[in-house]
Amino acid sequence: MQQGRVLGLSSTLALEAARLSTVMKLPMADSIMLTTARTFDAVLWMQDADFEGLDGVRYAPA
Repeated sequence: MQQGRVLGLSSTLALEAARLSTVMKLPMADSIMLTTARTFDAVLWMQDADFEGLDGVRYAPA
């Protein structure tokens, strides 16, 4: 049923996520997801309003 890959959280990814969290005032978990998607040129599909209007995110309200 899994259609994606599980990725490890590298120190590079973690540091960029921390920077993004500070700059964009996002929770750390949200920043990790967004940073990971951007790093791998993936589109992040979310129903969380915190992501509405962000580059690389497809926001689909529930």
